Amino acid sequence: MRRSGEALPPPSHPVAGHAPARSDRSDWATLRRLFPYLWHYKWRVIAALAFMVGAKVANVGVPVLLKNLIDTMTPKPDMAQALLIVPIGLLLAYGLLRFSTALFGELRELIFAKATEGTARQIALEVFGHLHSLSLRFHLERQTGGMTRDIERGTRGVHSLISMSLYSIVPTIIELALVLTILGVKFDSLFVWITGAALVLYITFTVTVTEWRTQFRKTMNELDSMAQSRAVDSLLNYETVKYFNNEEFEAKRYDASLDRYRKAAIKSQRTLSMLNTGQQLIIATSLVLMLWRATSGVVEGRMTLGDLVMVNAFMIQLYIPLNFLGVIYREIKQSLTDLDKMFVLMEKEREVRDAPGAQPLSLLPLPRGEGGGEGSGVDSTVRFEDVSFAYEPARPILKHVSFEIPAGKTVAVVGPSGSGKSTMARLLYRFYDVQQGRITIGGQDIREVQQSSVRRAIGIVPQDTVLFNDTVEYNIAYGRPGATREEVEGAARAARIHDFISATPKGYETTVGERGLKLSGGEKQRVAIARTLLKNPPIVIFDEATSALDSANERAIQSELKSAAQDKTTLVIAHRLSTVVDAHEILVLEAGVIVERGTHAELLAKQGRYAQMWALQKSEATPLM
Repeated sequence: MRRSGEALPPPSHPVAGHAPARSDRSDWATLRRLFPYLWHYKWRVIAALAFMVGAKVANVGVPVLLKNLIDTMTPKPDMAQALLIVPIGLLLAYGLLRFSTALFGELRELIFAKATEGTARQIALEVFGHLHSLSLRFHLERQTGGMTRDIERGTRGVHSLISMSLYSIVPTIIELALVLTILGVKFDSLFVWITGAALVLYITFTVTVTEWRTQFRKTMNELDSMAQSRAVDSLLNYETVKYFNNEEFEAKRYDASLDRYRKAAIKSQRTLSMLNTGQQLIIATSLVLMLWRATSGVVEGRMTLGDLVMVNAFMIQLYIPLNFLGVIYREIKQSLTDLDKMFVLMEKEREVRDAPGAQPLSLLPLPRGEGGGEGSGVDSTVRFEDVSFAYEPARPILKHVSFEIPAGKTVAVVGPSGSGKSTMARLLYRFYDVQQGRITIGGQDIREVQQSSVRRAIGIVPQDTVLFNDTVEYNIAYGRPGATREEVEGAARAARIHDFISATPKGYETTVGERGLKLSGGEKQRVAIARTLLKNPPIVIFDEATSALDSANERAIQSELKSAAQDKTTLVIAHRLSTVVDAHEILVLEAGVIVERGTHAELLAKQGRYAQMWALQKSEATPLM
């Protein structure tokens, strides 16, 4: 434990607001990162590769059979009856090879579909789970629209990468090797040199120009993510936009982002046109040279008409996939970039992590006669022991804070805004780790037990209740997924919201809208209370749970809050002192320091800071005559 008075260590994370570092991982490193996910389906990978080779062998066999068919059908002076003989075997073999090419291709895709979809699903699921495991700091600094777009593109990148490489690049390489072998064996080496030189020039030109174009594609993606982030942020804050009549302003901001994207897209299209023109020039030149060499061979009698047709068919079969090499290479590079962004999210360091070998929080039964009442049951005593914390080193929030909430009792923390009240709740939930001192539950340091078990033991009714855009039943049942309808209704009755829900046309199937905006503040708070009651944790936090309500609603909800806190270890964070007068102990927090503590009566008798706050709030509550 750090000794009192020592300087706070700097937090082990980037300063808030700084952009995360870009990954300098190479494309090969990204592929190696992807490989274990694919190798989980190794037998499917091997089978798919076998079918791919079979498809290419059949595809290369088609021009060879076509050559033999044409040569067989070519009239010869000493074979007057040749035209009357139909080479049925060759025709059947030709049709069979054509069918085999398609069949093996479909079998490859069918066999490999499970590997592709399974890999994409596994990676997306791991990223989703990892994002939920990251600290609150990361999620406060994130841009939701851009991050979700990165995950979407990364998942799509898995499909594109596998499709482009396994279905385009690798088959083309296999076919190229087979064709060059046949040309080298059957004809002179010049065919191989022309084909090889054209392919080297084509690939070099394509890769070089595509690498140069990558910067424009990256710019397009960044501007796309920026436009998406602005659109999502504006729509999430729909009410604020309406309050200030800023629809036109938001439209102009979005249009500015779209215009920057448009300019980048036009620049990218220009370079793509240049790439396609250069590719076609190389292809046309090589085809002319190959056909010139083949026709010369026919004229000189070294080659047959079937040889000419075979060479032409080989070139067409090779250049059709190569014609898309620029697109394929670009998509592969983009897929690798998108996939790497998703891997960067997956590898984002957790600021708060479980200690090696951490065990679940274990709350022991209280000795008979101790605790707040018959329902307290377990030793859920909460202690803050000399706790100091800072979000940033230059701005300490809590300074040497020590207090105890006995099992089954209620402790309230009051003080001005910015004094560090809500930070206590975040530290107790272990959204952050303290930098000095420790927090214990039932005598166990929460840094030494599993985070999930700590959060399972705590329920909260927050200041700003955010609900899922789903039904009322779903939002209440979120406190304990799997709860029965009867249990949900029981929690709603205890929170005194059952009658309101039942009076709506759809009852518990009523949707609450985005962030629960279809409900009033009081209704949302009661849903939050019902959710916490359903969870039934031994520790409850009320973080300024009534600050957004008017006085009438606040008084109406106070009884529900008191019921929810019955026999539970309760931390109440409040701004209005009238809500905490019944607490067993009240802490007055100012600038991160506890300046007073005691019961309501004791603090009033001291005539100190609490008494001043009480007098001020009472005077503000007195109606003007």
